[in-house]
This record gives sequence, structure tokens and C-alpha cells, in this order.
Amino acid sequence: MSEITDFDSLRRAMAENGEQPEGPARNARAEQLLLEAEKLKIPLAVIEALGHQLKVYNYSSEKAKMFVPFARLLRMWDERPEDFDAYETHSLHWVFKWMSAGMLDQPHVPLASVEKWLGEMEHRYRLAGHSERAVRSAEFSVAAHVGDVERAERAFAAWLAADRDAMADCHACELHGQGWWRAERGRDAEALEVWAPVLDGEYACAHEPHTVLASSLLPLLRLGRPEEARAHHLRGFRLVRPMESMRGAYADHVEFCALTGNEARGLELLAERPAYFTDDGHPRSRLEFLSVVVLLMERLTGLGLGGERVPGPAGREWTATALADHARAQALALAARFDERNGTPHVSERARARMTQRPLVERLPLGVRTARPVSAAAASTPSAPSPAPAGASGGEPEPAALLAEARRLSDTLRPHAAEAWARVAEVAAGSQDMELEARDRAEIADHEAIGLGPEGAERFERAAELYAQAGDPGEALAARARAAYVRALAGEVDEALAAVAGPYDRVLALYADGGTQVPQAAGVLMARARILMRRVHEAEGPVDRADLTAAEAAVGELLALVDGRAGDDVRLAARIAEGHAMLAELAVRSGDPEAGVRWFARAADEFVAAGLPWFAVEYEARLAGLAHQLDDMAEAERALRAALEHGGPFLEAVGRAQLHLQLAEVVGGRGETAEAAEHALEAAHWADEAGVGPTFGAWARHQLGGYLVRQGRWAEAAEVLESALADLSAETHGDGAIVQTQWWLGDCLSELGDHRDAAERRLQAAEIARHWPEQHDHATLAHLAAESLGQAGLHTEADRAYARAGDLWRGLGNVHGLVRALRARAWLALRAEDGTAAARDLMATALEECADAFDAARGDEDRRRLVAELGHTHRQFGDLLARSASEDADDDSIRTVLDEALSQMAEAVAVFVALGDGALHARAGAELAAGWLESDLGRPAEAAARARAVLRAYADADTRAATGSDAGPDDRGAYGEQDDYGDRGGDQAGPGDEETVRARRTEAEQLLQVAEEQKDR
Repeated sequence: MSEITDFDSLRRAMAENGEQPEGPARNARAEQLLLEAEKLKIPLAVIEALGHQLKVYNYSSEKAKMFVPFARLLRMWDERPEDFDAYETHSLHWVFKWMSAGMLDQPHVPLASVEKWLGEMEHRYRLAGHSERAVRSAEFSVAAHVGDVERAERAFAAWLAADRDAMADCHACELHGQGWWRAERGRDAEALEVWAPVLDGEYACAHEPHTVLASSLLPLLRLGRPEEARAHHLRGFRLVRPMESMRGAYADHVEFCALTGNEARGLELLAERPAYFTDDGHPRSRLEFLSVVVLLMERLTGLGLGGERVPGPAGREWTATALADHARAQALALAARFDERNGTPHVSERARARMTQRPLVERLPLGVRTARPVSAAAASTPSAPSPAPAGASGGEPEPAALLAEARRLSDTLRPHAAEAWARVAEVAAGSQDMELEARDRAEIADHEAIGLGPEGAERFERAAELYAQAGDPGEALAARARAAYVRALAGEVDEALAAVAGPYDRVLALYADGGTQVPQAAGVLMARARILMRRVHEAEGPVDRADLTAAEAAVGELLALVDGRAGDDVRLAARIAEGHAMLAELAVRSGDPEAGVRWFARAADEFVAAGLPWFAVEYEARLAGLAHQLDDMAEAERALRAALEHGGPFLEAVGRAQLHLQLAEVVGGRGETAEAAEHALEAAHWADEAGVGPTFGAWARHQLGGYLVRQGRWAEAAEVLESALADLSAETHGDGAIVQTQWWLGDCLSELGDHRDAAERRLQAAEIARHWPEQHDHATLAHLAAESLGQAGLHTEADRAYARAGDLWRGLGNVHGLVRALRARAWLALRAEDGTAAARDLMATALEECADAFDAARGDEDRRRLVAELGHTHRQFGDLLARSASEDADDDSIRTVLDEALSQMAEAVAVFVALGDGALHARAGAELAAGWLESDLGRPAEAAARARAVLRAYADADTRAATGSDAGPDDRGAYGEQDDYGDRGGDQAGPGDEETVRARRTEAEQLLQVAEEQKDR
């Protein structure tokens, strides 16, 4: 902590404190700095320290402390206004608005005092010559807070009608308030129109777009725009999270989670901010926070999770029910204090309405990781309800109706048939009036066995006995065949084949004698075919030809029996479709994937035609995989979409996740990143629902983050990627996935201006890639990390990282990366004290590397790219020399340096001219830079000649109407990022870029005008 010895050191200390995170530590430092300011005996020092203290209080949870320093400032102004400079005079009047809002937010301040203060603000603004715009805005806030709609509308209109001046809130904050009122009055679409300039980045400030993003969440949901609401949540919460003073906006995000089926994420948000439950420096935002806590806890209770542990105020453990009661009591007590002060019930009514909201969206996946409560997840997983028994209109259905419905479901292969038979058994066991026939009991046992899987052999045998008692020997043999098949599922394939041999022989004989029908015989043949297919499935490596032949013969025998005889029998139609699916599998295992595609497609179509689309899903998924393997992406996409459609509500969560992720990869592969992101989002959601969030879900989030990056949705991508990193592991997902995720995240953070964090992510990725045999990724990441370190102001660390990247590029023989690392180091060196000589040496080395590489290059394209690199290096060397000219040096020294810079620019121009139209923009940029140097050196004729050369070059290009593209790699680094000295425009654009052409021509005309004026002097 620096010592305060004079006014300058005080100002530095206040500036440093202003950069610290919001919170009590920053506030305490501001209080200490005020004491230090008082020791200086300089009135302006005290004024500035009081202003600093007031500002940090306002941007913290201790807003109530603002009144004391402001009262002191106002007294000092009234006593000695001459002690205030222009900036502090402006600041004093500016914070009148903070005081007005601050009083309104404190229920212990009487409303009469608020109104009196409003009048004082109006009086002082009028004396200072300010517009009434800020006054009317403050009056609107008072009226809206107490629920005086008529007065609020009048003040609102007056606010908008008054002129904007220096005291008006910033555009972003004003637009937030104006949109908020429209949303409050039920005009959501208008609100979003008002907020659009803030959401689009046209206006911003310390708290915007943070609050606009938060306020827009519910209007977007109410307008049926959930995808935008999700994006605003991910983007906005990232902005709000580190800012202690934004409890109200934080509450909006918790509320959003509670109303979109994201209760688990809402709990995570509460856990991040335990102090928000108790911080009392800003009662109004505490009321808002506690109200949405009640809302969230009531949602959990409604899901049957009232007894679950939840995060709450420190000092005890909380259940959802207990926290709801506590938060409700606290919130309503606070609201009552406001209402008592205001003389209206408005605040309490709003709080109660907020607590009792109903969900606006039942399920809105966010893409971020959540530890979802198991019971809540189970409650929200879609499933098809079991149809009510036919004829049942209420109460307990009749036993006969239950039995008829169970038989209907099983005969038509409907889902829930097993449950229906279980219900029959349950009712029969508890009823003295319901007696089951042997056939009924056989079907109950049959379906019980189906539900037991490999453990169901005994129940199938029992079913066989009962079928025999019922006089159906064919179905008895089919049941015994099913018993044999479940043994194969348990791995006992040989034993299963032996067990099915007897039923197989007997059923064929029985069918030949007319003792049974096609369905029963088909049941035995299908079981035998399935057993033989198990040998094919379980084979490691190539399948024995004998096993393939035996299975194919068994399937052929089944199809020969059934094909053409199905009629309206759904079960027989399903046998045919499954038989064709078996042929597809056999074709694939025989090395004929094209035939596999045809058979799988036929099987899926037959299941759909039979009214059994959910059975088609497995085969459509297999078809998609084969089509992908055959590079038939259109067929793969069609099959995946069909599988999702046909699975409907019967698709398991994990299967749904897998299909969505496969579809994301297919549509993403053809460039449809927006749709790919939606499917990856669904995949992540269903992976969480299936309980595989840390494994499959993490991979889905990794993919989702990548698709968001490709769309430039940096804040959303960053949230998703950080969430993915929490679960990605080298053992499960591979270290390549971790490196790519860190890489993408670094890109996001860089775009968001978080350069220090971007550097950390890129360095972490580089450390992993350091151990890979191929080092290109390592070099690229080191270069990117160096760029981020430089942008974060960590120049020493950036130089080391660039040096490391340069060594790696050299080892890879990548002269372009090496040269750009050298150029970047030169620019960093120029920043250092006495660093000009080192900067020159580094640029000279970069030129030498280009020349050496050109001599060793093979092929015209390599030489052309190296020539382009040489031109860019000459250009940057010229810029560097021009910027190195010290204003303190004598004129001759400056002219010498500028002459050297001009020489480098001239070299650059010559190089780009040699590259032709493909380097037109690069040439024009260098030519103009040289022209300005000519002007600085007092050579207007030469400057004018260069300006005319640029105009002529573009005119010639227009005439030819074929300008080409910039030669070689553009000036964005070897990894496609910004240039190493920060020039993102001009030379990077292709010559067909109208904006660049227009800018170049405009600059050339300006240079020409300056040159002509110089000649006339």
C-alpha cells in the first residue's frame, strides 16, 4: 500500500482503490484515504477524497453510508464553492441523483424528506443552469416506487421531454429506466425496443448493459422468446457476478432460474452470494433478493423438494421450506416498513406478486452445468402417460376393463403393456371377486419376465407351463424359446442354442400339423434368430463365416414364414421389420455397409408403417452412423431427425442426448452453427437429466461452447466453456478436449477484454500441449498467451512468452510465426525505458529471418507468402521508427529517425507493388504512411505524389473490376488473430471491402489537401 505524502500520491492511491473489486475492503480503504487527505490541509484533496468515498459506497452494498460524505461535501460547497474545481463542481451536482435514489431505497428516511430533497435538487439545478431532465427522472422514481401511477406517467413524460444536458444520466442508464417502466406497465415489446441500443452495445456504462440484460429476462419470456432470454441470462450473469452492488440484478437472474425449470442453477446462484441474505446497507435490493428466494423455495417445494438442504444465511442449515418461511417473513417485514413510510401498500403488493409467480417456461435448457436434484430431474423427464383403461370414466376401473386394456396394449405392442399387466396382477391379488384364467396368468408371467431382462428365464418357463394349461402349446413353446434367449443375453449362447433346439423342432412340426399358428411359430423362430445374432454381436474382430451364415439362414427362415402373412397383425409386422434389421447388421458385419444402410432404412420404415415409430429409433440411429461412415451426411441428418421425431416421449434421456449431439455435429459440419448449438444445448440438458452430466454432458458443453464461439457469442460461450471445464478430464475426454476448451475460452475472454484471464487460460492450454509430439498448437497457444499478456499490461511476461513462441516457431520451421513474434517483441521493447535500440535490433532480425527464409524457400506460393511477410515487416519497422522519435530530441535527430522510417515504408511499398493487386490494401496503407512521413519532413510534393498514387491504384482496380485478395497471410499473426502491434484494420481487409476502400480514399484525399496547403505556405 503506497504512502500518501502529497496530493499526487493521494490521487494515485484513490485511482488504485477505484480499480479494486466492489466491497467492504474498498470502502474501508476509501475511509482511510479521507483521513490521509485531511492531513494534507488541501481543501480540494478533502473534496476529492469525499467524492471517492461517496462513489465506492454507491457501488457497494453499503449505500446507506453515502449520506454522511455527501452532507459534508454540500456544506463545504455552501461555505466555500471556490475550493471546488470544475470537475468536482460537476460531480457534486451529479451525485444529487444518487442521494435522491439512495433516500428512496432506505425506509427509515421519511417520504417528506425525500420530497424535500427533490425540491432542493430542483432548486440547485436551476441555479446552476441545468435542465430539469434529471429532476423529473428522480420524481418519476419516487412516484413509481410508491405506486402513484398518474404522477409517475406525468413525470415520465416530462423526463423524456426535457433537454439532455451534462446532468442527465448516461444514455444507457436512462434507457434502462425508460424500458423498465414500459415493462412494468405491460408493454414488453416496447421495453425491448427501448433497450435495444444498450443490448447492441451502442451505449454502455459501469452498470450497463448489466441491468438491462437482467431486466429483459422476464419480458423476453413473456413474449415467447426464450432463446434470447437464455442468452441474456448467460451474458448478463457473467457481468453481474463480480459486482457486489448489483444485488437487484442478481435477484432478477435467480428469478429467471425459478421460472424456467432451472431451480438447481438458482440454488447455485444463492450459494455464491451468502452475504446477500443479510447485507442491510441497501434495504430495497435486499427486499428484491429475499422475494425471489421465496419464489425459488416455493418452486422447490412444489417439486416435492421442500425438505432438501439449500444455501441460506450463515449460522444454520436450511431446508427449502424453512428458508421460504424465513425469507418471506424478512421480506414482508421490509416491505411493510417501506409501505409505512410511503403511505401505500404498493411495495408489499409487488413483493407478494413476485413471490407467487408461476413458471413462464416449463423447461429452458441453459447449457451450463448444474447439480440437479435427482427427484426434481425425475419429475421433469418427459414420459408418455399410460392410457386409461377403456371405458373407465372415473374411480377404480373394472377388473374386466383392466384385463382388456392390458391385452390390447400387449397385442398391439404399445408401451406400458408390462405396467398394465402388473396392474391386473395387483388388482387380482387384492380382490376376491376377480378370478384369473390360466391364459391370463400366463400373460402376466410373460410380461413380468420381459421386465426382468436376463433374470427372466424362470418366469418365462412359468409362463410356458400356464400357456400349456390354457391349451396353447404353440405359445408355450414360444415362451420357452424366450427363456432360452434371455440366457443368451446373460452370455450363455451355446446353452441357449441347446435350449431353443427342442422348441424349434416341435413348433415347426406343430405348425405343419395345424396345431399352432404363424404368430406362435414366428415367436420361436425369432428367439432362435436372436440367439444366433448374439454370436455375431459378441464376436471380437471378424465374425466367423459359419456364424454369419447360420444367423442369416435363421433370419431368412423367419422372414419366409412371416413375410406376406402379417395383415393387420402388428406383432407380425414387427417381426418382419426386426428381421430386416438383423439382415442390416449381418451386412455390416460382412463388410457391406451400403447394404446395411438399405436394410436399416427398410426396417425403420416398416416399424413406422406399422404404427410403432419408437421401435424405429434404434435402427435410424444405426443408419445415421453408417451413413456418416459412408460420408452421406444428408442421409445421416435425415435419419437422426427421424429418430428424434419417432422416439417422441418414449426416448430415454441418454438416447435423446446422444441423438442431439450427433445431429449437432452433422449440421455443424455443414456450417449451420446456430442450429448445431441448439442441438448441443439439448444434448447437454438431457445428459444432465440422465445423470451423465460429468461425462457425456461435459462433452456436449464443450461442443456447445465451440458452436457459440463460431457465432461470436463470446459471453455465452465463456459461461458454457467454464462449466464444461469443471467436468472435463484427460482420462475420460482426452487432453485434446481440455486444450481446445481452454483455447476457446481464452478467445472468449480476450474478446470480452479480460486479457489477464485470457492469458491464464492460454498458458494452461499451452502447458498441456507442451507434452504433445506435434508442437504447432503449443507454439500457437504460447503466441496467443503472449498477446493477452501484452494487452493486460504485463509487458515483461509478454516478452518472455513471445520469446518462447519464437523458439517454438523456429523449431517448427515456421518463419511467419517467428517473424511475428520478433515484431511483437520489438513493439514491447519500444515501451520500455531506453528500449529503442533493442526494438530496432528485433525488427532488423525479423527482416533477416524473412530474407533467409526466402532464399531457402521452394515453390512460388511459399516465396509469395514470404514476400508479403517481408512487406509487412518493413511497414511495421517504419511505424516503429516513426513512433520512436522523441519529442525531446533536437530537430536534426528527429529528421534522421523519420528519414529512416520513410526508407522502411518505401521498401514496404515496393514489396507490395511487386505483389500486384492482391496486396492493394497493404500497398495503399504503406503508401499513405510514407506520405504522412513526407509531409512531416516538409516535402509536400512527395506527399501529394503518394496520395495520388493511392487514388490512382484504386481507380485502376475499379476499371479492371478484379481486385483479387491480399497476398499471402494477412497481418493477423500465424494463428489468425490481431496483428502484433494492434492494427486490426486496413491491411487485413480484402481489396473488395468497400469500407476499407472508402477509408483509404478518404485518407488519401486528406493527405493531398494537407500537402497542397503546405505548398501554399
